[in-house]
Amino acid sequence: MNRYERHNMLLGLLAERRQLEVDSVAAELDVSAATIRRDLDHLAEQRLLTRTRGGAVAHTVAYDLPLRYKAMRHGEEKERIGRAAAGLVSRGMVVGLNGGTTTTEVARAIATRTDGPDKADEPVVTIVTNALNIANELAVRPHVKIVATGGVAMPQSYELIGPLAGHILREISLDIAFIGVGALHPELGASAHDEGEASINALLAGQARKLVVVADSSKLGEQAFARICAVSAIDVLVTDSNAPEQAKRFEERGVTVIQA
Repeated sequence: MNRYERHNMLLGLLAERRQLEVDSVAAELDVSAATIRRDLDHLAEQRLLTRTRGGAVAHTVAYDLPLRYKAMRHGEEKERIGRAAAGLVSRGMVVGLNGGTTTTEVARAIATRTDGPDKADEPVVTIVTNALNIANELAVRPHVKIVATGGVAMPQSYELIGPLAGHILREISLDIAFIGVGALHPELGASAHDEGEASINALLAGQARKLVVVADSSKLGEQAFARICAVSAIDVLVTDSNAPEQAKRFEERGVTVIQA
C-alpha cells in the first residue's frame, strides 16, 4: 500500500468512525505506528483532520474527501465508465460535465477519443464544465473547446457554484450532459452531499437534450442530502457491472443502463 492509498484509507475510515487511534489503525492497515503518525501529521497539515493525543478526529468542515483522494476509490471501474460514456459523444456536440472523479474520467476519455481534428484550428467538441480540474486538464487540447462557468470554487471537489455559475448555464444549451452524483436511488433520484453543488448540477442537467448519470455501483440505491433530479429526468445511467440487481431497478424505471 503506497502513501496515497494509505491516506485514502485513513480519510475513509475517519469519515465512517469520526475518530481514529494510531495503534489500532496501524494494526488494521498492517503498517507501523510511526508510519500512521506521519500520515496523520501530513493530513493535519492539509487541514483534513485534527490530530489528537494518540490519534485523530474528523475535521469539523471536512464533510467530504478531496478529489485527489476520492480518485483512488473504485479507480478501475471509473475508468471503464469513462470510456463507455465517451462512446455516447459524437463530433460537433456540446457536452456538459460537472465535477467529480467519474466525470473527470469521462472528460479524459472524450478528449482521447476525439483527438486529431480534421482542421487543427477547429474544435471537435465543446465541453461546458463547472469543474476547475477538468477545464485545466483539457484546456491544452486544441481540438476541445472549453467553456468554464465561473463561480465560487468548492475546495473538496474543485466545482464552481453560486450565482455566477448559474448565470452562464442559463444562457447555453447542451447536446448531452454527464452528471456525477453523490448517490442515485431508483425512487428518490440523483442527489449530492452539498446543496450548492446540487443546485448547479440540476441546472446543468436541465440544459441538456440528453442526460447521462455516471456513477460506480457503490452510489446505487443510496441517498445524499440534496436532490439533483428525479429518475424520470435521466436518459442513461453508465455504471460498472458489480451491482446487476441495482442496475435492473433503474431499467425498470425506464432508464437505459450501460454496465461497463
